Amino acid sequence: MGFKIAVAGATGNVGREMLDILEERGFPADEVVPLASRRSVGTEVSYGDKTLKVRALEDYDFSDTDLCLMSAGGDISKKYSPKIGQQGCIVIDNSSAWRYDSEVPLIVPEVNPDAIEGFRKKNIIANPNCSTAQLVVALKPLHDAATIKRIVVSTYQSVSGAGKDGMDELFNQSRAVFVSDPIEAKKFTKRIAFNVIPHIDVFMEDGYTKEEWKILAETKKMLDPKIRVTATAVRVPVFVGHAEAVNIEFEREITAEQARDILREAPGCLVVDKHEDGGYVTPNECAGDDATFISRIREDATVENGLALWVVSDNLRKGAALNTIQIAELLVARGLIQPKKQAA
Repeated sequence: MGFKIAVAGATGNVGREMLDILEERGFPADEVVPLASRRSVGTEVSYGDKTLKVRALEDYDFSDTDLCLMSAGGDISKKYSPKIGQQGCIVIDNSSAWRYDSEVPLIVPEVNPDAIEGFRKKNIIANPNCSTAQLVVALKPLHDAATIKRIVVSTYQSVSGAGKDGMDELFNQSRAVFVSDPIEAKKFTKRIAFNVIPHIDVFMEDGYTKEEWKILAETKKMLDPKIRVTATAVRVPVFVGHAEAVNIEFEREITAEQARDILREAPGCLVVDKHEDGGYVTPNECAGDDATFISRIREDATVENGLALWVVSDNLRKGAALNTIQIAELLVARGLIQPKKQAA
């Protein structure tokens, strides 16, 4: 007997991706229920070859539901996730609402699967920020091999990270440029078409943005609290796919060739690293793929035991929906969840 799954935020970019990936990967679900706000009730969404009608999150009874995949935003998650958990339904949340709660595990299955055992305190598991998820997939095997001391990362993040409004703004502004229409910036602080913006999320007192702080805090929580991290997060005019330039300083010596060999064998990683024109992966090529792609692996001669990497992944998949489904699969594989119908 399979599980009953609810997808909250089913009409959004990530929610729709979750529905697609559940079906693609053959997750053992007997029933899938799409949820959203009342204004979206009756909207149709696809799940494999089925068409499902959206129901209201506010009115839904989770008492017979096994898992809720939550992608409805932080405020909604703060309001509903504890109530859902109290009904015996495990919430896997894609927002930042629970990532820094000491009683909620923050999970990337390739990186810290054992931490999932802590979900029972609140019946909530947190999904990391999209830029952090792909970063730690690449860092974990290298940290195990040579122990990372310090990371400097610059992100090049696509507009889909800001949701459908961000994608619409890039499309509309790009069209406006070619037809000489006025360009309006609504979602982003400056024009995004044919531009880059070194600003994602709100500014903090120290001059870093919240997005940059998330990378620091989440890397420490999942990988190692002793690692020093500094980040610059940049929005770029790309629809799907985040890229990162990463400089790493290790405690022990590690060569570029050793790093390539380690990453080729690491779960979730795909190395494409040829020293020739086109011998690397770009966001356009990673869209729709599950892997975290790693290219431009080279030694950094400016520090002792240093490497530089280029890391690319589909932010809607590994950075959000795919990682959520992988967490659900991990719960099943470890026998940490049983279908309520079967238990009854």
